[in-house]
Amino acid sequence: MAENPAYPVGLRLTGRRVVVLGGGQVAQRRLPALIAAGADIHLVSPEATPSVEAMAEAGEITWHRRGYTEGDLATAWYALIATSDTDANTRASAEAEAHRVWCVRSDDADAATAWTPATGSSEGVTVAVLTTEARGRDPRHTAAIRDAVVEGLRDGTLVAPHHRTRTPGVALVGGGPGDPDLITVRGRRLLAEADVVIADRLGPRDLLAELPPHVEVIDAAKIPYGRFMAQEAINDALIEHAQRGKSVVRLKGGDPYVFGRGMEELQALAEAGIPCTVVPGISSSISVPGAAGIPVTHRGVAHEFTVVSGHVAPDDERSLVDWPSLAKLTGTLVVLMGVDKIGRIAETLVANGKSPDTPVALVQEGTTAAQRRVDATLATVAETVVAQDVKPPAVIVIGEVVGVGPRGTV
Repeated sequence: MAENPAYPVGLRLTGRRVVVLGGGQVAQRRLPALIAAGADIHLVSPEATPSVEAMAEAGEITWHRRGYTEGDLATAWYALIATSDTDANTRASAEAEAHRVWCVRSDDADAATAWTPATGSSEGVTVAVLTTEARGRDPRHTAAIRDAVVEGLRDGTLVAPHHRTRTPGVALVGGGPGDPDLITVRGRRLLAEADVVIADRLGPRDLLAELPPHVEVIDAAKIPYGRFMAQEAINDALIEHAQRGKSVVRLKGGDPYVFGRGMEELQALAEAGIPCTVVPGISSSISVPGAAGIPVTHRGVAHEFTVVSGHVAPDDERSLVDWPSLAKLTGTLVVLMGVDKIGRIAETLVANGKSPDTPVALVQEGTTAAQRRVDATLATVAETVVAQDVKPPAVIVIGEVVGVGPRGTV
């Protein structure tokens, strides 16, 4: 073959006949993309892997349970030859050449008329990487390049500006428990594309330093408001910037809907006619205990866990938590925003039947470099918080799971 580089092209295979010879691992890897492309796929093979067989049973492909015969490729638009029979591969390749069918050969790239690139996708963009020549091809190298580009597009470290008009709106993004690596891929990408970011104090602050200089960052904790108007002022700020045609990200700690008042913000935006996207985040109620070596459930120890807000005390008339019922549960109790109320919470649980020896762990600044874990019991937790100077934000875990795992980050 000539040493000229391959000419890259995207094949539109919707409804067009594609023939795959061989039902082994190569076919198993390649078939999903051909199915996604809408091709009329005909598999020719006496045997197939269980995954390929499942595709046939689901009607995604047509399986001809036999070996290759002359004429199989006559009406095909594209062929993938991947059998273990070299002679059959050679004959099928010759038939493809005779009928001008683009043909990939898994056993001999030099004899093929087409090569399969390493591909990946992100938000409607397909990245395909090809080596420039058949000889000396290194699939691991092309796959590594593919992965680096796709990951950069997904996490926002490789920013490709959109030149089309973007629809203004707001994204409520859950930033996770604090470690910037624990934000979702979609959340990070939306941050990279934002014009305005309104950030919570508990959001992953390190991500803000990565934003381009033109992005306006607003600290939600510093928006001017009266004592009981905090949420309304934040809602107004979201609406105001979106109505100016900006792409706005509301960066919240944890998950927007786990004590994050995300629904209040979405409702305000809906009333103003502003489109809103909600991006879930990793909740600190699960991730922070995990980072400190505590599973919220464990076989034979806890079959359920309950997450409650501790921002109001059990005897406060505003409390919606049924503390007496919680005291009777045998599983794990996770308390958020409860550092300053933990003494009264512990007293209430004990008064309603919980053992005073029940283990308690307080994990401060979980998943960050400042993370620390302080252990106590329901009987000692109030004095321990004072003695150890435990400060918010901290996640409190109550239950036998506290003693299950090794201390420290896992």
